[in-house]
Amino acid sequence: MPIFANDQILMSREHKSLLSIVRTPMKKTSSRQTLAVMLLGLTFLAVGCGKTGTEVKKPPAQNAQRTDPMEVQLTPDMDKHFHTEPAAMAEVSLIQKVAGRIEANEQRTMRIGASVTGRITQVLAEVGDRVKAGQALARLSSPELTAAQLSFLRALSATKLAERSVERAQQLVTADVIGSAELHRREVELSVARAELRAATDQLRLIGLGDQMIERLRETGALASEVAITASRTGVVVERKVSQGQVAQPGDPLFTVADLSNVWVVGALPEQDANSVQLNQQVEVEVPALGAQKLKGRIVFVSDTVQQDTRTVPIRTAVDNPRFELKPQMLATLHLNGTYVKQLAVPAEAVVRENDKDYVFVRVGEHRYRLTEVQLDPAAGALRPVRKGIDVGTPVVVDGSFHLNSQRKRAELE
Repeated sequence: MPIFANDQILMSREHKSLLSIVRTPMKKTSSRQTLAVMLLGLTFLAVGCGKTGTEVKKPPAQNAQRTDPMEVQLTPDMDKHFHTEPAAMAEVSLIQKVAGRIEANEQRTMRIGASVTGRITQVLAEVGDRVKAGQALARLSSPELTAAQLSFLRALSATKLAERSVERAQQLVTADVIGSAELHRREVELSVARAELRAATDQLRLIGLGDQMIERLRETGALASEVAITASRTGVVVERKVSQGQVAQPGDPLFTVADLSNVWVVGALPEQDANSVQLNQQVEVEVPALGAQKLKGRIVFVSDTVQQDTRTVPIRTAVDNPRFELKPQMLATLHLNGTYVKQLAVPAEAVVRENDKDYVFVRVGEHRYRLTEVQLDPAAGALRPVRKGIDVGTPVVVDGSFHLNSQRKRAELE
């Protein structure tokens, strides 16, 4: 007989015993004893039911189906909007990026100073001012200026005297009063006087007197008390090292004027890459201050020596700056085109930038795509060379990657 049958018989006997006790007259037992007997019977009844009843177990909860957050499932209609091509080898030009900065073109830069020793009486230009050739930058008072003007007046007087002497000698020779030798001597004196006058005029121009002031001095004999320090060329004042009341010497650079319509982009190549560039090579220049705009330039200088402290080779690139957008000391990046190599590459439109990493969408099944991390080289035109992440022939989404990534994020949030 099964065990649970004996349990049922025992329960039945206990039940009958309980009924007999309950039916016993109340006068033979106290109320407390009756209550205890009833509780004891109920306890036996509960134990019996627990043994005979079938234990009910809850069914295990079904695990929720987990999906890969890097994958996206599309409907057939949506899948038509995304174009996939196998990754293939391509001829790409390795582009090297070199950090640099904008500098004024030294071949179009003039450092301007005083020609004589004197005291600055007035400063007429400041840093950043655009000036024209011949424009006054400052005024200077000098004793040498006075001495040079007096020398000019003496030479001018001697020249006039020599001219009248020659004219008189010519008349006397015609009248047969003097010989031709005397006329020749006076002509030599006139030549010397004219030479001294030309030298005195040049000295005034060197000091800074213009032709109008020299002509005024010739006609009136009035001495100029000051001389202007003028710009030698048209450009922008990029440096000023003079103040009012300062004593200037002929060798002191007081102003620096640069023509910024053409500037230099100066950089440095690692010594192992020094032979990868050549003079007049075309390069692209990217300036963060101008946004994504790229400028064209050409290499005008490659140093023949290596900087000992940095182990780099300085290079310079000339870039036209017609709108004066490029300013000295701006940061820039030189994009140097290297040799062409055959390398696995994908279109730049296929790349998705996520969390400072590069990804492409790879087709892994029917209407299913997976966001796959890749390691890429800098862009070579419209292509991005691939170093690691996918192989040749991998089906990659080349059109619509951005929208596909948006669809993946939307599905992940849902």
